[in-house]
Amino acid sequence: MVSNSQDIGMTPRTPDAVAARLEQLILDGVFRPGQLLPSERRLCDRLGVSRSSLREGLRVLRSKGIIETRQGRGSVVAQLVPGRDDNPLMYLFRDHPRTLYDLLEVRSLLEGESARLAAERGTPADMVLIRRRYEAMHDYVESTSDVDVEHLARLDHGFHLAICQASHNPVLVHTLQSLTDLLLSSVFASVKNLYHRPGPREQINRQHEMIYRAVSDHQPEQARQSALEHLTSIGHNLREIEAENERLERSAMRLEAYE
Repeated sequence: MVSNSQDIGMTPRTPDAVAARLEQLILDGVFRPGQLLPSERRLCDRLGVSRSSLREGLRVLRSKGIIETRQGRGSVVAQLVPGRDDNPLMYLFRDHPRTLYDLLEVRSLLEGESARLAAERGTPADMVLIRRRYEAMHDYVESTSDVDVEHLARLDHGFHLAICQASHNPVLVHTLQSLTDLLLSSVFASVKNLYHRPGPREQINRQHEMIYRAVSDHQPEQARQSALEHLTSIGHNLREIEAENERLERSAMRLEAYE
């Protein structure tokens, strides 16, 4: 949420101008889908508009389906991307293992560029959020030897999402968020299959630190390269495990046939 010290004021105070300003804040990720908007009084103070202009601006957003007003709760940012759980294409993606490697390619495209832009454009506030996400992930893996795969996958995804948000490219951010379910399945697969192996675990931890340092130190190309190396190595390691499992299965079948 924007602090009181931030200037999000505007000169035009017509309802359409108020609506446009709120739309920009939603696009920029200041107000996120599912998030309750601040009270009318606080919004009026921050935008520098009258309550009547604000209410008309909110009405414009409601008519576009951008916000929803809930009785007794106030206005909430709507889910801007259609529901995914009942999307047949999502079922196909989730149920076919080959999609995992396609997802890693998509993550390379999105997260490599996200890291570069974050290192280039990230503000001090962005860096605070990235540091908090990184430390939450780092502290968790340091605190336990019995990792909860789903919990770590969400911490991992949150770290990469914070970097994407620091790119200050709303289209990139919303594209990544629209793929949250699929991307989480990709992160879950990598954590589940790799994190219990000492070599890959150390590699993943080291690569996360390299991405974090490069972004925090505002080194765009190093940040991009670190993100790409991270995802490339995950794909390589998963393919190696897949090949190893196939070798074990063939050996077991030959032994069974011999006996």
